[in-house]
Amino acid sequence: MFGRLTPLVKNLLIINIGLFFISYFFLRKGISLNDLFGLYYIGDPAFKPFQFVTYMFFHQVIVPGKGLYLWHIFGNMFALFIFGPLLEQFLGQKKFLILYMVAGVGAGLFYTGVNYWEVRGLERDYESYIANPSPGGFVIFISEHADGLSEKSKSMLYNHADSYERNPNNYEIIAQSKKYAYDIYRMFGTYSMVGASGAVFGILAAFALFFPNTELFLLFIPFPIKAKYLVTVYILYEVFAELQRAPGDNVAHLAHIGGALIAFFMVRYWKKQRRDFY
Repeated sequence: MFGRLTPLVKNLLIINIGLFFISYFFLRKGISLNDLFGLYYIGDPAFKPFQFVTYMFFHQVIVPGKGLYLWHIFGNMFALFIFGPLLEQFLGQKKFLILYMVAGVGAGLFYTGVNYWEVRGLERDYESYIANPSPGGFVIFISEHADGLSEKSKSMLYNHADSYERNPNNYEIIAQSKKYAYDIYRMFGTYSMVGASGAVFGILAAFALFFPNTELFLLFIPFPIKAKYLVTVYILYEVFAELQRAPGDNVAHLAHIGGALIAFFMVRYWKKQRRDFY
């Protein structure tokens, strides 16, 4: 079913994998390329407009304390390798490149838009608490913004809130509560996103729309499954994972959803063009 490696897919694989190892080399020298080319929250001083393009060509390189991290780049490039060539042959190089880039940039824009709405609320609450700290205000702040933390971290915060309630005028406790609030703001409000996942989800969605009944065989499923069902379930999982985000989950599910949505509308437009032509 899947043909030979096509030119554009091959070049995208070379670029992504090459930049991964270049990033690793620079990181060993103490220079993080992801800090420059990753996509930051639009209100962060590190944000630059070009990051809407560059973020999709860089991937997580290491996991602190564990070393080189290959699963991020492998998952994205494997999907591109499997689904990309047939789609490139079907669409042609020009349309395939447009799909890849528009889905990737669109995923970044979609993620940034929703993220701005979420982070702006966090930013306002953080600034309000710093201006007027109080035991009750601290409890409200952590109850609204600490959901993504581990149970151990949340327990530590609520223990501090108890101490704060018993000692509302203690300078050290107040100062520590401000630091905790700042740490939460930094954790959820000022991080960058990297990875080709948005563009790759655009490829997956387009594949399922153009070849919905193509049967796929997966290692962990003992029977073939049609592309339209596989991709639909995958996207629904991303929606669920975003709405019910588990502690420690740093995956940009919104970017995945955004890439698939962009591809959906692009494919509908192309199909309409083809019908109108004929």
